[in-house]
Amino acid sequence: MQVYVEKTKCTGCAHCHDNCPVSVFEMKDRSGSDVNADSAPEAEQWKGTTSPDVIAKWGSKEDGHNHFADKYDGKSGGISVAVNGPSCIMCQACLIECEGECIVITDDSGTVYHSIYE
Repeated sequence: MQVYVEKTKCTGCAHCHDNCPVSVFEMKDRSGSDVNADSAPEAEQWKGTTSPDVIAKWGSKEDGHNHFADKYDGKSGGISVAVNGPSCIMCQACLIECEGECIVITDDSGTVYHSIYE
């Protein structure tokens, strides 16, 4: 099982972190040295820039989350990193709850799943 976060799309909502029953995700500071400590391909790693489309969708939302904040405050902010991807049990809780639609899971058969927030 391979799990990674498309960092330019992550809002920092922390839903993946809060809902994963096997602790695949950790919230990291956007400026931390371990922000790319998952299996995200080079093009999906954090380089300091959030997708303009994601900012347009979530930048002005008042929903109790600290979207795009540099640091995680215990509830939201920072950026998600799939540090324990092989532990994934494919429950899909993260795929359903991810506001930024930034989680990618490839199961052992090679099927790829993308998060879709509704």
